Amino acid sequence: MKKPPRILSIAGSDSSGGAGIQADIKTITMLGGYAMTAITTVTAQNSVGVQAIAPMAGSVVASQIASCLEDIGVDAVKIGMLHDADVIAQVAGALDNVDAPIVIDPVMVATSGAALIDPDAVAALRDTMFPLAALITPNLPELAHLLGRSLNTSDDMIEAAKELSGITGTAVLAKGGHTQDARVIDLLYEPQGRTVQFDHERIDTPHTHGTGCTLSSAIATLLGHGQSLEHSVKLGRNFVLNAIKAAPGFGSGNGPLGHQAVRSLD
Repeated sequence: MKKPPRILSIAGSDSSGGAGIQADIKTITMLGGYAMTAITTVTAQNSVGVQAIAPMAGSVVASQIASCLEDIGVDAVKIGMLHDADVIAQVAGALDNVDAPIVIDPVMVATSGAALIDPDAVAALRDTMFPLAALITPNLPELAHLLGRSLNTSDDMIEAAKELSGITGTAVLAKGGHTQDARVIDLLYEPQGRTVQFDHERIDTPHTHGTGCTLSSAIATLLGHGQSLEHSVKLGRNFVLNAIKAAPGFGSGNGPLGHQAVRSLD
């Protein structure tokens, strides 16, 4: 029997199960991967907000990574929220010799628009972590935060993706869910200049908690299976769309996706 790809998620824990490590484990498992974790932050949260947060020390995060790599091994890595420059430095050091694709979801801006990490951490992400990645998956507010300017339209997003790819030397999947376009347009820009556009209808639902986490871990898992970057993005987006449509309707706010219901990526 063929062994599943080994996928390491480095991210925060969401006690309500909608995002972070919990969403990653569900996604990786549903897509036929073997999920491992390095938890960066423990949160008490639900569909209406975050009630408490307890960051892990950088050395503890690095130890979790080392424990996985030294015994189990890894075929792809997904990185979510890294809360400060120390954690970023420790994670970068722990992954420095890893020969596997790394997908980074740069979690920096809350739904409310509030910054989740300090300016030093943003610079450390851009300068230290991003060059290690095969793919970065910022949404529009995160892309604006990284480049230090306002972005509003799909044209703004395309130019920003090209700029960030040029700075970091890695591929960028710019997610357009925050634009005012009639359809959601995502843009994959590769360092050699190749651009692939994806789009889909907007789904009118409040249940989208954890979409970014789910997409990045889906892409990482598919890369771990040996799929190309473009195909991994295409299938990963389909997984997220199906999970949104299957959302169970839990919570009184921004509820979780229905990972458990996704049986096909068509």
